[in-house]
Amino acid sequence: MHALPDDALVPFPTVGRVYRQQLRVTHGDVTPLGRSRLDAIASWLQHLAFCDVVDAGVAHDAAWIARRTRIRIERFPRFGEVLELRTACSGASGLSAEWRTAIRGEHGAVVEAATLWVSVDPVSWRPRPNPAEMRAVFGPSTEGRRVRVRLTHPPVPDDASRSGWHFRTADLDIAGHVNNAAYWQAVEEDLRDLSPDALLEAEIEHHDATGAGPAVVRRSGDRTWIEDPAGRCCSSFLVRPIGPAAPPSPTTS
Repeated sequence: MHALPDDALVPFPTVGRVYRQQLRVTHGDVTPLGRSRLDAIASWLQHLAFCDVVDAGVAHDAAWIARRTRIRIERFPRFGEVLELRTACSGASGLSAEWRTAIRGEHGAVVEAATLWVSVDPVSWRPRPNPAEMRAVFGPSTEGRRVRVRLTHPPVPDDASRSGWHFRTADLDIAGHVNNAAYWQAVEEDLRDLSPDALLEAEIEHHDATGAGPAVVRRSGDRTWIEDPAGRCCSSFLVRPIGPAAPPSPTTS
């Protein structure tokens, strides 16, 4: 059984800027069993990070693409539940920054997550150093912690199963690439019967961008890879249970 590294989710920052937002889990966020889907959670994470940089006044000359997202679900958000989301920059390097997010629900939802974003030019979409004003606004909450963009997932083994997939035009983002949240939909195919009471941890690493059209899903144990038709790895996942379900916990701020 694989596991995420010990530093997969650092404690939520205790100094510096914290951005907060509320949302309600709606029809488009959940499975027929009523639990929120992983692609919906990933979408909330990128929405919150973008709203944070807009609220901070530094979004006019900045853009980021996801490199890695780690999610730990101690209780899934449920249909209709009101959620309190907090996010803060928890680490940075010259070209990247990590946003740490905590989600708590009125009925006991508990989600911890971290997304590593790579700074890119908003015109060429090529990597570039984090803007100085971004470092000034978000630097204090990192407390000097540096993050690494090196990918750690293993390559696809030869005996991994193979199945078809198709990305739609609706899955593309403003850069013309499949949006990072859309990749999670392929993993949800294996989780269609997952109980809302399950505990889960998951991690995605983004290797290369791809566009709309056919793709190939490879699976081996608790790992999944998504390739383009030429065999180029676009993303890889680790998804595994983390133990028995916990009782509901009160909402915290």
